[in-house]
Amino acid sequence: MSRRIDIEITSLNGEVATWRAAGAKLPKGVVAASLVPGGPVVGGVYRADVEQFMEGFEVLSVAPPKTASPLDPRHEKLELIARDAKGPDVTVTYAPKGRSPRREGERSSRREGERPPRREGERSSRREGERPPRREGERSSRREGERPPRREGERSSRREGERVPRREGERSARRPGDRPVRTGRPEGGRPREGRTERRGPVTPPMTTAHRNALLATLSPEQLPVAEQLLRGGMPSVRAAVETQNKNASAQGRPTVDPATIERIAEDLLARTNLAVWKDRAAGGVGAGKELRLRDLRAIVTSAKTVSLDDEARAQLKELQGALHDRVEALRVQWSEKLDRAIETGDVTEALTLVGRPPDVSTRVSAEAAVKVVALTSEFLRADQDPGQWRAVVELAVDTSIRRNVKPSGIPDDEASRAVAIHNAGAIPELAKLLGMKVPPPPPPAKNVRRAVSRRAS
Repeated sequence: MSRRIDIEITSLNGEVATWRAAGAKLPKGVVAASLVPGGPVVGGVYRADVEQFMEGFEVLSVAPPKTASPLDPRHEKLELIARDAKGPDVTVTYAPKGRSPRREGERSSRREGERPPRREGERSSRREGERPPRREGERSSRREGERPPRREGERSSRREGERVPRREGERSARRPGDRPVRTGRPEGGRPREGRTERRGPVTPPMTTAHRNALLATLSPEQLPVAEQLLRGGMPSVRAAVETQNKNASAQGRPTVDPATIERIAEDLLARTNLAVWKDRAAGGVGAGKELRLRDLRAIVTSAKTVSLDDEARAQLKELQGALHDRVEALRVQWSEKLDRAIETGDVTEALTLVGRPPDVSTRVSAEAAVKVVALTSEFLRADQDPGQWRAVVELAVDTSIRRNVKPSGIPDDEASRAVAIHNAGAIPELAKLLGMKVPPPPPPAKNVRRAVSRRAS
């Protein structure tokens, strides 16, 4: 689809003139001098209908620039059109309040304000104990918003601690966009002062500075190809070429050569990948310690797939230093927690920490491994609680020290025996206690990758 832009003639070469967007460097291209009314003039600004293709821009038509009116050169005059005053188009008349008037000739024997007597056998529409509705003009002794006093012996329908439902029309003190803030109220105590809401780690902010700088250096025929590469790589370029050729064939226009466009894309692929990585690295550096560790590790790891320049190497060095510092801090905390669990004899916490190190390269020290193995073997006795025994066995199976654990007995129940048979391959000592042949160890568990959800940039 064509669009209209203002172009400026930059040079003349016989029957061909070069142009660029008025007041900008890009886009630019060439136009036949015969399309310019009155002949092209260097420095002249014209209105042109252009259409963008993968190989560049094509000028369809050229029109002279708009000229300002001599009466209103800046087009700032507003004309006020007066309208004749007239009455309203619709007249609304409200019905009078109160009951409908009595029929003609009907006489009332009741005094003013007296309720009619109930007929024999007629049931009241109000429940027992319900108050009658207030008559018009009757004033209440309660202030607005005050709840009626509870009568003697009356029970409340709300449970203890249940919130009072908001009445219709009542406004909440909290705005719709506000997030609930935890006050840190301990059970049965006062709220702690000075506590603020704790926010979690943030995702790296997406920047486009390096991508914009790359696009500014490209020629008009490279610009649309680079934009498709930034959107989705080579598959996006091939899909765009296929769509453009299909539309061109339907409209009777010439098609483009996919091989030519693919060569241009292959030449630009390394530069676009580098620009995207630089933007990711700049966002990671800007986020600092608020960045998730997994996002920081992903940025550092993805640098292996990109040809880095000097600026990118400096960014990578800074990110690697931040990653090393954060991993070392987590390792220190993990080691301290493991030592504390061993000292207190908390076998569940010790096995959990051994099975979940802070980094894949972190290994348990030999001294700590011997202590955890001894603690676990001592815990797995025949007189141990069956539920706790099964839970500790499941935790031990997920650790790297499982084959060194030597339980001294199995509780006398079917569930514990089934767990022991199932995990005899991971803990060989269980097979010896069961009097069965030691089965081969189970195959390593496959790491199933979770689907990464794309976040809005």
